[in-house]
Amino acid sequence: MNSMYFTEEHHMFRESLQDFLKKEVVPHIEKWEETGAVERFIWKKFGEMGFFGLAYPEAYGGLNLDLFYTVILLEELQKVNSAGFAANMWAHAYLAMTHVNAEGSHEIKEKYLAPSISGDKIGCLCITEPFGGSDVAGMRTTAVKKDDTYVINGSKTFITNGVYSDYLVVAAKTNPELGNKGISIFIMDRGTPGISATKLDKLGWRASDTAEIAFDNVVIPASNLMGEENMGFPYIMQHFSLERLIMGVNAHARAEYALDYAKQYMSERVAFGKTIDKFQALRHTYADLYSDMTICKEFNYSVAHRLNKGEYVVKEATMSKLKSTKMADEVIYQCLQFLGGYGYMEEYPMARLLRDSRLGPIGGGTSEILREIIAKMIIDQKSYKPAT
Repeated sequence: MNSMYFTEEHHMFRESLQDFLKKEVVPHIEKWEETGAVERFIWKKFGEMGFFGLAYPEAYGGLNLDLFYTVILLEELQKVNSAGFAANMWAHAYLAMTHVNAEGSHEIKEKYLAPSISGDKIGCLCITEPFGGSDVAGMRTTAVKKDDTYVINGSKTFITNGVYSDYLVVAAKTNPELGNKGISIFIMDRGTPGISATKLDKLGWRASDTAEIAFDNVVIPASNLMGEENMGFPYIMQHFSLERLIMGVNAHARAEYALDYAKQYMSERVAFGKTIDKFQALRHTYADLYSDMTICKEFNYSVAHRLNKGEYVVKEATMSKLKSTKMADEVIYQCLQFLGGYGYMEEYPMARLLRDSRLGPIGGGTSEILREIIAKMIIDQKSYKPAT
């Protein structure tokens, strides 16, 4: 336990969360991985435990706790060895709900944020498009104002919780000729006519329902606009720090899980008359991997500490995701190797871990895009400012 960032209360929270996950989640993971759907009851249980409300205002049922409670939640979610299940939970709590909390009116928060915290409603965030990928400014989905409504047309893809969620937070162009200065954020109910979702078949994250979503003349009330019209791009950008840090934390946590598992395996596996953790080549490789993981973890904690204080950490959070996700892939690749033939077997955890981890350098902004953002900030002296 790092006492610089974690208090005794944090430690107690981690222990109760571990107990909860072991009892309520782990027994169902294999089923959810096979069916590609997480059953509704677990959302309600998460809500009852307060896990969705950690970072949110008490006025809507939240607990308004510091960011390290969120860090603990993310770390422990990675250790049930289903990044898909984990993604369902954190995409609801920190992608969809972050926008509802930051940009939603009081009425919208009462209708969507409060039941999201209690686990009665599930949200998804719809930004990425089939033709756009990491190019948020290039989105084609439009929202045309008509009397006291907006009419939405377009499509989104790679949307976590895209099939089974109850509401959608959607970015669309209200003023297409303005490019990224013409994007707005809307909220809409799943049952609104014209919304259709197609489930995508993925290499990993099997328990997570990921969808391509189409909007065909979807009519929503003008009051479903969140925040100001044409301010969507700065809203999205300002939340990217949290999303990237989340993916960085997820990465160091799954790497740590892989290392813990590999260490245990190596201490029990005998070859040539001794356990394989006594072979220098493996010991030294392990030492390198553990060092890389720890460096990322310590950096991520320091970024979380700064974000918790309200600092604008887009550069550091971008570095967190870039380096931690690359590290996790390398660590898990090597940990699978430590297991030899068993690493390749589905009944051991490494095969799934390897597949699940591979999304790290892709989702939430590819590593290539992140390098360019960092280069712009350091070499070109570009500054990204928070939305005011």
